[in-house]
Amino acid sequence: MDGMGEGYHRPDSKTVQELCDIANKLRIHSIHSTSSANSGHPTSCCSAAEIMSVLFFNIMKYRVDEPKDPASDRFIMSKGHAAPILYAAWAEAGLFPVTDLLTLRKNTSILEGHPTPRLNFIDVGTGSLGQGLSISCGMAYNAMYFEKADYRTFCLIGDGESSEGSVWEACAFASYYKLDNLVAIFDVNRLGQSQEAPLQHELEVYRRRLDGFGWHVCVLEDGHSVEDLCKAFHEATQVKGKPTAIVAKTLKGKGIPGIENELNWHGKPLGVKADDAIAAITAQLKNPGPHSLKPSPPSTKLPVHDISNIKLSSNPDYPIGSKMATRVAYGTGLKKIGENSQHVIALDGDTKNSTYADTFRKAFPDRFIECFIAEQNMVGVAIGCATRNRNVAFASAFACFLSRAYDQIRMGAISETNVNFCGSHAGISIGEDGASQMALEDIAMFRAIPGSTVFYPSDAVSCERAVELAANTKGVCFIRTSRPATPVLYSGTEEFAVGKAKVVRQSATDKVTLIGAGITMEEAVKAYDELAKEGINVRVIDPFTIKPLDKETILAAAKATGGKIVTVEDHYPQGGIGEAVAGALAGNAGITIKQLAVREVPRSGTKDFLLDHFGISAKQIKEAVKEVLA
Repeated sequence: MDGMGEGYHRPDSKTVQELCDIANKLRIHSIHSTSSANSGHPTSCCSAAEIMSVLFFNIMKYRVDEPKDPASDRFIMSKGHAAPILYAAWAEAGLFPVTDLLTLRKNTSILEGHPTPRLNFIDVGTGSLGQGLSISCGMAYNAMYFEKADYRTFCLIGDGESSEGSVWEACAFASYYKLDNLVAIFDVNRLGQSQEAPLQHELEVYRRRLDGFGWHVCVLEDGHSVEDLCKAFHEATQVKGKPTAIVAKTLKGKGIPGIENELNWHGKPLGVKADDAIAAITAQLKNPGPHSLKPSPPSTKLPVHDISNIKLSSNPDYPIGSKMATRVAYGTGLKKIGENSQHVIALDGDTKNSTYADTFRKAFPDRFIECFIAEQNMVGVAIGCATRNRNVAFASAFACFLSRAYDQIRMGAISETNVNFCGSHAGISIGEDGASQMALEDIAMFRAIPGSTVFYPSDAVSCERAVELAANTKGVCFIRTSRPATPVLYSGTEEFAVGKAKVVRQSATDKVTLIGAGITMEEAVKAYDELAKEGINVRVIDPFTIKPLDKETILAAAKATGGKIVTVEDHYPQGGIGEAVAGALAGNAGITIKQLAVREVPRSGTKDFLLDHFGISAKQIKEAVKEVLA
């Protein structure tokens, strides 16, 4: 271990022994609880026992009576399958009776197989590996740059999950922003799920990699030594200008005879071996009774943040009929809510001059995080920044690139996050850039997220209102914006609500209902005008939110137009507007829906050529209306 022990006071022998005893009690609890559940990961818990003991009973400052106190240190169990030992640590700290640990994974228990915020001491869901460090970066960034607070963030990472690229995205981010309040602990227990982890116990390789990423690294040849762990965590407090990684050599199943450091015990309760294991570990206890170590509370208090009722600082101001891209309006709307709340923050992945998040950055550089081309990490950082209701986060990128962070977004929903996403450059309407840049599955992607809200504004006014509404809507929100300028449809005082559509054009003699959004709303209005010249009246509906969809307005329009509906979208047919409408109206007799969508992988070309070629232009809409009437 590197020598940076200034001011270090070695724990007295009584404290060292108590920390060893607590570690073994955590092992016993983990074995008991997984045996009671007849499932779980006791061996993964056992390798981390001393790390958890030292963190929770010697290092971290937190309040047991207020687990999500904003001033407390943060802990993220990135290797979420080791949840039983995390639960055991909180039980030993006194949050709930240790007997509750025996309810692990049961239908009636809140102690789930992997951590989720259903528990009042869990900030985020983990278990899909490789995500905890990004979230920890968000927490550490928030402390250092937004709140100027002294709480520290600790992230426990399994050696197997360090194969995930998102871990190294987070390492680069933490180093770039000099997050010296962040400590990552690599539990190098050598064994993965189905075989050895790629580096096994090659600690020097971990050191070189982390050093190359700009981290201060402490390598512990014995990650089960509470004394070495105490010194390493103290050393981390002395490091300035860079994050610290503690690379701890551990043994999977530590303390369990015949199982310690052996393969094929991942994710298995000990079964008939449990009693012998508990007996062997109990024999190591010097004091099997209650321990005297209590966590220290944080030295400061932080105020509760009011992040409710966030409004635009002024109404949208665009002349009806003028043209403005919704991506531009996104930046304007973001700046306006930022003017009304100091807790609005924005993140972007080096696309800010295209997503127009740069409008916010120029106004509030201290509340903007550039995450560079690392979308998975960006999503994790946003989730971390938003925990404990400290910030209202908006993260933006080209919509197609959010797909590479889909697992992080999915886990965000499990984490009960309120992060808002803006995906720009949606669909073939971006033109010449070609298929790799065209988001054509993003609506489906975000619709599938539980509890999500999907905004698809058709003009600049509704886009600003979407930003305002997203800031006040629980759960994951997605705002889909377009590259081309589109006509302004609404006045600045028009009211919008989640789940409420707008009827853009109508008459008493409408024959077909047209439903479009974004670029296809402009095409639908063009088709409306051309059809009207031929004496065919159609009703045009702007859904505004694709999820939840305004079933009532759409059904009323369908009934008024003989049950004939044409949907048109700059998206693949699967999971888009057409299928949302079809799903909402399922079970209603006499309704026919014709879906216009992009039905093959597109190519480069001009916007107008591509809209026509792939069947979603005004010309194609006009033909579709005539087909359904025929």
